[in-house]
Amino acid sequence: MPAFQVQTPQHSYPAIVERGVLRRIASFIPARAGRIFVVTTEDVWRLHGASVQQQLKPEHDVVFFPGGESNKRLSAVETLADRLIERGADRSGIVIGFGGGIVTDVAGFLAAIFMRGIPVLQIPTTLLAQVDAAIGGKTGVNLTGGKNLIGSFHQPLAVLIDPEVLASLPPREYRAGLFEVVKCGIIRDRRLFDLLSNETAAVLSLDHPAVDHLIASSVRIKAEVVSADERESDLRRILNFGHTIGHAIEAETEYVRFLHGEAIAWGMLAATRLAELLSLLDSATAALIQKTICGYGPLPPAQDLDPDRLLARLASDKKTIQGAVHFVLPTAIGTVRIVSGIDPLLIRRAIVDSLRERP
Repeated sequence: MPAFQVQTPQHSYPAIVERGVLRRIASFIPARAGRIFVVTTEDVWRLHGASVQQQLKPEHDVVFFPGGESNKRLSAVETLADRLIERGADRSGIVIGFGGGIVTDVAGFLAAIFMRGIPVLQIPTTLLAQVDAAIGGKTGVNLTGGKNLIGSFHQPLAVLIDPEVLASLPPREYRAGLFEVVKCGIIRDRRLFDLLSNETAAVLSLDHPAVDHLIASSVRIKAEVVSADERESDLRRILNFGHTIGHAIEAETEYVRFLHGEAIAWGMLAATRLAELLSLLDSATAALIQKTICGYGPLPPAQDLDPDRLLARLASDKKTIQGAVHFVLPTAIGTVRIVSGIDPLLIRRAIVDSLRERP
């Protein structure tokens, strides 16, 4: 299966998509590495820990993180760092982020700041983490005011993606990851979007060829975009399609009602409606995008959310620069535009329209 190279000015590394790659982790750990610290959750370790443990030398520790957006905070990172110190960590150590997107974000941030930076190897176990969170070096934690407002860029040694682990995912977690794949198709790959739109049953049933194709396509897109723009100064911003309002929805519901991908799905519906209201996107294409997104539901209801409170939260989003909210808006399948300075009343209307009851 394919490997995609992520090339940044300071570091180049592979993102490997391969069934069974969990059984050859050792080949990606430098020979001179010191103690290894696996940051994971108890449920992931119970399901897949044996495969990883067989690949590690005796000098390793498993450090459990409780998981969940509510625990993605600085206090949790401090607790993890204290555990590393207690177990003899030094600058020769390596962190392995083994879990979903929250784990890879937290483990990456821990590695970025522990003793001013030690290496991290990312092994994502959810679809969302495999196609998005674990690739690109973005790490961080949440504040009360918003998502991922404290963090750093810290590129990993490698990203090892094993589609076999998805068989153990709860259906809701798998569908939440599919919304990030739909995002990739909308922003950059018409063929990927068509697969998702036309082969919904195969994708939902974890058909191997379909799943392997959608993961590989999404990883390729992420690798290309990050290689061209590591620090989100230009092209990489297209990856934020759906995230502006999606992050506001997560914060407004205190990160407990929606999985990340579900909030992003609502955000994509709102951004699509906003593009339609601005005459950037024709109504037929907008309807196709909406139908494809909703085809991977059901989404937790959002009709009770206050559009004015969501609008107010946009001011603290990372994508808001000097008071101007930036939106990634589709202009066709596979093409998007970054737009700022939109009338707040139009944004509010898009939110209201998109949160209406859907079939």
